[in-house]
Amino acid sequence: MSDPHYGDSERRRQDGVWHFLNRLMVTLIVFAGLVLIVCAFVPELKKQREQNARLDQLKADIERQKALLARRTREVELLKNDPGYVETLARDRLDMMKSGETIYRIEPQGQEKSVEVKSAQ
Repeated sequence: MSDPHYGDSERRRQDGVWHFLNRLMVTLIVFAGLVLIVCAFVPELKKQREQNARLDQLKADIERQKALLARRTREVELLKNDPGYVETLARDRLDMMKSGETIYRIEPQGQEKSVEVKSAQ
């Protein structure tokens, strides 16, 4: 003879196992979906970081170029409008001097530590 309550308990135990397995399967599917989403976005985040670094580098290059442009523009204006600047620049580059003038040239560090003296007489 079988107990009518025993069959009901067995069915409830099997239902409990299936319920647990269903919940576990749903959890694993959700977890796998999240992993796929994360894997899809990681390369994009890396790419965005690289692009931000490149953008910062380009901004720094722009600032350097702006500073160079300002220096060159000032030099052009001085060459156009300041005869004293033109004279000084020409005398320095052509190594010329006025009569009675003494020029002292000091070499930068790393080169010979001598002082060259020229005197126009």
